[in-house]
Amino acid sequence: MTQPIIGFIGLGIMGKPMARNLLKAGYSLVVHNRSRPAVDELAKEGAKAADNPQAVAAQTEIVITMLPDSPDVEQVYTGERGVFTGVRKGMLLIDMSSISPVVARKLAREAEGKGAETLDAPVSGGEVGAINATLSIMIGGKVAGVERAMPIFQALGKNIVHVGEAGAGQVTKAANQVVVGLTIAAVSEALVLAAKAGVDPAKVRQVLLGGFAQSRILDAHGQKMLERSFKPGFRIRLHEKDLSIALAAGKEYGVPLLLTAVVDQMMTTMKATGRGELDHSGLVTLIEEWANVTLK
Repeated sequence: MTQPIIGFIGLGIMGKPMARNLLKAGYSLVVHNRSRPAVDELAKEGAKAADNPQAVAAQTEIVITMLPDSPDVEQVYTGERGVFTGVRKGMLLIDMSSISPVVARKLAREAEGKGAETLDAPVSGGEVGAINATLSIMIGGKVAGVERAMPIFQALGKNIVHVGEAGAGQVTKAANQVVVGLTIAAVSEALVLAAKAGVDPAKVRQVLLGGFAQSRILDAHGQKMLERSFKPGFRIRLHEKDLSIALAAGKEYGVPLLLTAVVDQMMTTMKATGRGELDHSGLVTLIEEWANVTLK
């Protein structure tokens, strides 16, 4: 079977390595990004550049978007010279951004009216997962679309789960970000408490990793905290956006998310104090500031 030509829109920290992995898997790509350098970089590696989302859709069978937020996705799909202006019957549109499930369902309905199908397939795993093609992919949409896209997902990730109908992937991603955000805050508080009490936080982390408190966050992000290594794998401002999506979903469905609201405000404070571009493990700096102590 001939591989489909894929369009890829959004070549940021996550999108660029994901597109590169599709090239490595042998797919023909047409790419577009708001800024040009990433497009030129991938063009040198074999991708074809397009000037706008409409041009991407017009030249491809499947379009993947990987964008920062709901308004960005809506603009790329529904704006002037957007994907929907170039879409054709039978196309598959896969949004791998983290956006509102309400927006995901709205776009699915609009695409269906044009004879196209959508999947919402947000990911978890950060920049490292994108580079190594080990992302967790949570998918909302129809079974036929998932089956059609599965070889593509397998070139991008390892833990691939069809969760349910349109929007289900975004609900799952919101839940994921709640767990990750709250765990980062918990690890931050635990290590800062140790430092303030005069106990080596590195040794505390070592002990905790061998017990019931063990987690990937304590392992990977705890190490980043100790090393003061906050180069963004996933920026605080984007995580704060995701928690806002979770809070909005909680309000819509009548689910109180009290702890999520606290961590959301902590991340809002990070943005307000000029630290929104740090990796989300940098949340520890806020706890350090409040406790008047540093881990190192």
